[in-house]
Amino acid sequence: MENRKGLRLFEDSLAVLFLLLPAVLCMTAACGAPGEPQPPSPPVPAAVADLAARQQGNGVQLLFTLPGRTTGGDRLAEPPATEIFRGALTAEGKPDNKSFRLVYTIPGELSSDYASGGRMQFTDPIAAEELRAHAPLPLAYRVRTRASKKRDSSDSNTVIVTLYPVARKIAAVEAKVSQESVELSWQASELDAPDRSGGAVSAYHVYRGELEAGSPLGDGADLTHVKWKNPPALLATTETGSYSDRLFEFGKSYVYFVRSVTASAGNAIESDDSTPVLVAPRDIFPPSAPQNVVAAVLPAAGSPLVVDLSWSINVESDLAGYRIYRSEREGERGGSLVSDLLPSPSYRDAAAAPGHRYWYSVTAVDRAGNESASSEPAAVDLTEPSP
Repeated sequence: MENRKGLRLFEDSLAVLFLLLPAVLCMTAACGAPGEPQPPSPPVPAAVADLAARQQGNGVQLLFTLPGRTTGGDRLAEPPATEIFRGALTAEGKPDNKSFRLVYTIPGELSSDYASGGRMQFTDPIAAEELRAHAPLPLAYRVRTRASKKRDSSDSNTVIVTLYPVARKIAAVEAKVSQESVELSWQASELDAPDRSGGAVSAYHVYRGELEAGSPLGDGADLTHVKWKNPPALLATTETGSYSDRLFEFGKSYVYFVRSVTASAGNAIESDDSTPVLVAPRDIFPPSAPQNVVAAVLPAAGSPLVVDLSWSINVESDLAGYRIYRSEREGERGGSLVSDLLPSPSYRDAAAAPGHRYWYSVTAVDRAGNESASSEPAAVDLTEPSP
């Protein structure tokens, strides 16, 4: 009887142990609440904190730095997409939070197309008709970024910019290349709304950028996707409708455009870009013909005579050297006496033969291979023996 009681107590204890075992194991493993495993939270980029804005022609140019990390400090694997919001102001001049609307989205994979100097640059165009009707036109902007479709970042700082009418964009810029300069010219522009602009066109800003080798200007003069070696920068300010660029180099490809400048509310405001003009100057300009060629007959040891030639040095900075030509017929250049260019303005012809009359001429050659016209010939008469 006692053995049966002991066996029943053992069985009851074992049953209690099996009931408590899952709870003990759960406590030991620190398991959570029952259910399916939860997916990781989507990355949320840190908020943009350096949004800035300024009027650019009839639009607003926004500048900001894309976040590289999440709100938790983790590095973003790829550039996030950018959402640009535009809003109006209240009667008190403060941003109206209810008025903000999404106006543009820049996919992350296209971010590099808008990057310059480590910052994003995006211009929100405003219709000229709207600007004329409501000028001065205050606008507010915010941006958000998004690394996933489920959740975007917090709002950036808010910027406010007031737009004024500007001069109409210059329709075309003409460019002519000379040996010394790229000559730019354009027609003077008119104010788009002279009664509201606050000032007349006071100057023109000339911009120049340099393209990567082999990067042509796109159709429709679109500069969005060209490859810049040096992006456009302000080259000069002029008060007339022309400018001479003397800082260019042959063999490079440049893009020029011009903006009209007006003064509104004490600020200098630029118009939209003129239609850009591509200039790829090539050196097709020969040096000047050498001057003051002198020929003298000199006695020489071991040979009957030598003709000594000299001339004034050319002043071109890209001069490579000179060629000498000799002819026995007046008015003809004849053949060259040298296979390589002469580095200095002098030469001695030891192959001249007595009993002949020669006409010598000299040309100058630049580093691009352009050869000048011939100098005035210098005649030497060797028909009489030298004394």
